[in-house]
Amino acid sequence: MRRKLLLLLETGLVLAGLLAGASAWKIHSALVQPLNIAQEELLDVPKGTTPNRTFIRLEADGVIKDAFWLRVYWRFNLARQPLHSGEYRMVPGMTVEGLIDLWKRGEMVQYSVTLVEGWNFHQVRAALAKDEKLEQTLNGLSDSQVMDKLGHSGIFPEGRFFPDTYRFVRGMTDVDLLKKAYDRLDEVLAKEWSQRAADVPYTEPYQALIMASLVEKETGVPQERGQIAGVFVRRMEMGMLLQTDPTVIYGLGDRYNGKLTRAHLKEPTPYNTYLIAGLPPTPIAMVGREAIHAALNPADGNSLYFVARGDGSHVFSDDLDAHNNAVREFQINRRADYRSSPAPTVTPPTEDAQAPIPAASPDTAPEEMPPVAPQDSAQEPAPAPEPDAPAPQSPQ
Repeated sequence: MRRKLLLLLETGLVLAGLLAGASAWKIHSALVQPLNIAQEELLDVPKGTTPNRTFIRLEADGVIKDAFWLRVYWRFNLARQPLHSGEYRMVPGMTVEGLIDLWKRGEMVQYSVTLVEGWNFHQVRAALAKDEKLEQTLNGLSDSQVMDKLGHSGIFPEGRFFPDTYRFVRGMTDVDLLKKAYDRLDEVLAKEWSQRAADVPYTEPYQALIMASLVEKETGVPQERGQIAGVFVRRMEMGMLLQTDPTVIYGLGDRYNGKLTRAHLKEPTPYNTYLIAGLPPTPIAMVGREAIHAALNPADGNSLYFVARGDGSHVFSDDLDAHNNAVREFQINRRADYRSSPAPTVTPPTEDAQAPIPAASPDTAPEEMPPVAPQDSAQEPAPAPEPDAPAPQSPQ
């Protein structure tokens, strides 16, 4: 009887060994099998998808065989390994083991979207909405509702996102990307604020951000940003109006048709720096690090005026007479190919996206804002054109 028990035990052990060996061989064969694809394909792994479901789907699509043994392998070897959602690149000749290695490394296909310096929030939203690889969750929401979803209720969105190229994987939402851009702006602004010049006239970083947006919109010539910031800072310190055209344009919102007239300069809005003293209530565009740095480290000098040459650069003047001469030379007698800023290197995503959004304050709706009364300027105005004629380049 004892011999029979020992014989049965030995037989069971042998069979178990054979079964284990056969299982190991089946698993090995399943892992080293090449994917049955003739050209590169993308495997989309939606959120919440398990490895088991993915193996079954690949087998149903004819890409792999022996999904059962692959599920066994994953259960006993990679049970704690997450399968990140996204897209994985499958190429001819790749084995199942190679695909699993991509899953283990989280090596998903990445895409990118670029947010451009000088864009307003309307343009940012248009660029994200156009990207088919992003999961769209903001359609139909107002700007304030977007900020609610970002966890920043009550924050005005203009200028609060950092322009950069952001990489993402399929399944990432537009909210996720905006959060990255918002946090990035906070990070850059905090670092530049810690390295600001000692005598800048700002009591908080947000004021520097507003100034940076004016600098960003006035020029795309990097070496001039510090000079333009210097002009604005000196004018503020002397009690002069900033008189910068981009603020007027922003205040006009979608009523601006590409032609700025003297009548526009006299129209009271919370953003019209030809009428209000100091900075406008919010940024007017998205700004890069260089503009923030310039706002916090303005160049020394005596210039109080500048006018566009027509090639993207500016002539800076210390007094009104010199400025008026520059206006006559470069504005009144402008060439046919005149440009107040450099030709754009990046085209905004849609035509609609190029129109400034209606002006609004973080605290007050546009229709509730009282008209701003004109205030005395510390300088004499430059000769004014006719009411329906284009306004000269700011500041005047």
